[in-house]
Amino acid sequence: MVDVSAKTDTQRIAIASGVLRMLPDTLARIRQGSIAKGDVLTVADVAAVMAAKRTAEFIPMCHTIPLTGVEIIFEELLEPDNEGCIGLKAVVSVKCTGQTGVEMEALSAVSMALLTVYDMCKAIDRGMRITSVQLEEKRGGKSGVWLRKGIAT
Repeated sequence: MVDVSAKTDTQRIAIASGVLRMLPDTLARIRQGSIAKGDVLTVADVAAVMAAKRTAEFIPMCHTIPLTGVEIIFEELLEPDNEGCIGLKAVVSVKCTGQTGVEMEALSAVSMALLTVYDMCKAIDRGMRITSVQLEEKRGGKSGVWLRKGIAT
């Protein structure tokens, strides 16, 4: 693990996103609340927060970081892909004040949110697929601001 003890505490923010592609009927059932396992987006939100808080437990070289905020937003992507699937996009923002960044926490959170949706809906749509899990933005620390190309500030 990298020694960060000489680094200054700064506010750190990381935003990650990912997409779960699914059949249109699957998204309709999520919206209607008719998934047998329960309220899909609420459970996925909780899973994202849990994953962010526990990232250091399953990524060996990550530091344990006291997070100050985790926020998740779900967006529907209604334009079908070439397989007729639409999408549910998860965007997670993670914040802390500390000596190291929270990129891994944001990426873990978005991945867990999408995996949770998959788990809760797999009985009706086993062909769902997770795509485009990526860091969108990071702020804070010595390197300052990083934005994925094409992202407005």
